[in-house]
Amino acid sequence: MSGVTGFHSWGPAFQVAPIQSHQCVLESCLKILIYALNYAPELTGVGKYTGEMAAWLGARGHQVRVVTALPYYPQWRIHEKYRGSLYRVERNSDATIPRVYRCPLWVPARPGGFARLLHLSSFAMSSAPVMALQTFWRPDVVFAVQPTFFAAPLALLSATVSGAASWLHVQDFEVDAAFRMKLLPKLGKIEAVAKGIESLLTRCFSRVSSISNKMVEGITARGGMPGEVVLFPNWGDVDLVRPALPGTANRYREEYGLASKIIFLYAGNMGVKQGLNMLAPLVESFSSDSRVHFLFCGDGVYRKVLKEQVGHCSNVTLLPLQPENQMNELLNAADIHLLPQKPGAADLVMPSKLCGMFASGRPVIATADEGTQVANVVAGCGLVVPSGDSEALCAAALQLIDHPEMRASLGSAARDYAVKHLRKELVLEQFELDMLSMLTPPVTSEKVQLATS
Repeated sequence: MSGVTGFHSWGPAFQVAPIQSHQCVLESCLKILIYALNYAPELTGVGKYTGEMAAWLGARGHQVRVVTALPYYPQWRIHEKYRGSLYRVERNSDATIPRVYRCPLWVPARPGGFARLLHLSSFAMSSAPVMALQTFWRPDVVFAVQPTFFAAPLALLSATVSGAASWLHVQDFEVDAAFRMKLLPKLGKIEAVAKGIESLLTRCFSRVSSISNKMVEGITARGGMPGEVVLFPNWGDVDLVRPALPGTANRYREEYGLASKIIFLYAGNMGVKQGLNMLAPLVESFSSDSRVHFLFCGDGVYRKVLKEQVGHCSNVTLLPLQPENQMNELLNAADIHLLPQKPGAADLVMPSKLCGMFASGRPVIATADEGTQVANVVAGCGLVVPSGDSEALCAAALQLIDHPEMRASLGSAARDYAVKHLRKELVLEQFELDMLSMLTPPVTSEKVQLATS
């Protein structure tokens, strides 16, 4: 694809020479300033990946600082440990652990429309003085994560003052999503102006990346300069999440009396983009099928609605968001993973939960329109039905219920895909080389010197 460098897709095989060390020598170590709304200890979504990326870069020997918000996602309330805080700095005597600067923000009880805009802008304003102070640190790279795009101007300014390269990583087309998901009204020329500003700012970054091939194409169309748009996909920890051996007991199945059931699992954020309104009709259609049970696990603004819809059903178990150390056990409780998406969302976001689903070796049923990135990736590892089509979703579910050999075959293909294309080390090593390659004077992979462990 013209204008795209780095990874060649969110799927086709790519080869990266193994890098044996976890510590750089001084010549090739960078000072990296990460500017992101969401960060660890958030367990789902963008924060999970930004946290893992920062920790990995620190372990490689890079100096990493993070300017972020107080954690609040996916519950949409400040995590209990951080309540009552304004600004907070998290330092560690171990230089390989990133230094984290936490900034306050307003978190609405109902994060829709203009309330979400105020929420995002509150972080941009509160983080401005912290980003200004970081310019004295003189980072080599300012790495900004979208959302939120409200912070993009400040990231560019900080990079300019510091003499640093600037990198914008798009996890979510938040401007498009806001209008397409009707979070914001299409009044007059507001949408056109917002997209115009987004395109202009995007062109100002040294490099731009996103998490799927379709999203990279979208960036290029909006103004990403040729040769400066790269694919930086989310990853899966295929060692942490792996299929359980046959006959292995599962805590969730045993605890909830589901040992003999065919379990459909949805685990992750319960928000407006997830299309969770399709779950209630699916539950209802199998209410008299004693073979089937639904396990819905997570948190978010839609959880209360989902609980009202299906919480009383005997074939449903609702669980809160589970700790990360239980992720493998939870994903292995499933026979079939559910990936509902709201119509129009499948090319605006690439669901991060898909990596874990694939790694667990279970088939996926996704709702996505033909030709979208989600549909392309899930094909061969599960079944894809049109967004918003409840009848097609029920038919796909019944097909997998009645054909265990199909479940096994698709699940095996999903695991194979994750191992070949979504391994954490593979993705992050390529990202590191892409980051080094954009510096001036260029630091290419041939010049990277790594101490052997």
